[in-house]
Amino acid sequence: MSNPTSRHVLIGILCAMGGSATLSLNDLFIKALSSTYALHQVILVRAFVGIAFILGFIKFRGMGFAILKTRRPRTHLLRASVVMVSNVTYFLGLAALPIANAAAIGFVAPILLTILSVVVLGEHVGWHRWGAVVVGLIGVVVMLRPEGEFHWATLLILLSALSYASTQIMTRHMKDTESAVTINFYTQIAFVTVSSLMGLWVGDGHLSGSSDASLAFLFRQWIWPPVSDWSAFVGTGLSVAIGGMLMSQAYRMNEAALVAPFEYTSMPLAVIWGLLFFGTFPDLQGWIGIALIIGAGLYTLYRETLRRRAYAG
Repeated sequence: MSNPTSRHVLIGILCAMGGSATLSLNDLFIKALSSTYALHQVILVRAFVGIAFILGFIKFRGMGFAILKTRRPRTHLLRASVVMVSNVTYFLGLAALPIANAAAIGFVAPILLTILSVVVLGEHVGWHRWGAVVVGLIGVVVMLRPEGEFHWATLLILLSALSYASTQIMTRHMKDTESAVTINFYTQIAFVTVSSLMGLWVGDGHLSGSSDASLAFLFRQWIWPPVSDWSAFVGTGLSVAIGGMLMSQAYRMNEAALVAPFEYTSMPLAVIWGLLFFGTFPDLQGWIGIALIIGAGLYTLYRETLRRRAYAG
């Protein structure tokens, strides 16, 4: 197994934290749009915004558009398909469930990711990092306190979590030949293709009218957004493009099991968004959950530092 430098590890962790922070905004935008627009319309607009950002980023950084060339189109197609499943199932579940419930269920992904990193990638994960991931998950559950009442949409969130974990394993597998920019560009192309086809099929609303929130979100008729809603459309596009690139870079630079606990960064930020936009503030139990989440990430970083010092010695 490779032994990246401490600086390499730190950059990857910062990318994971920054990516999680940026992606945390996406749920807010999607939830705001889910009661008015069709899911495939939102994804299509979001993808166009994402592509524009990626192309602008390439131009600004002087990378040259040759970076988008790939010799692994089939791998990109497979990864993009799994990303599509992860996004669609999560947003459909989010439309039917409270955000707290959906987020709590979705955070089973790092647990699945750690398991897949061992089974698929053959990465070594000690009990310290296993413990950090589990403690972080406990913190999420303590903080969000999801209701015990079962809803079929929870199965959509679980499928999304498994799909998401699988995509990050694929990202790790592609790290030697594909850049984060390339990976996310082809993901956005897949979003455009699938959402356009979906729009041609049901965009006229002939299957709309379901009383179920998830099905209504999926089959709603396309409408032209008023100017007041464009900020949410642009926001979801930018948050996914920037957050996706950062997360891809994080999983390219470090082992999946090391990066996974730092995805819990989005949970403390949820407290900030709640305070700024909804006037809510966590109680004592909420702060206990936040402490567990942050502590799990910091402990993982501490253990990684000790492990690398021992390796160097």
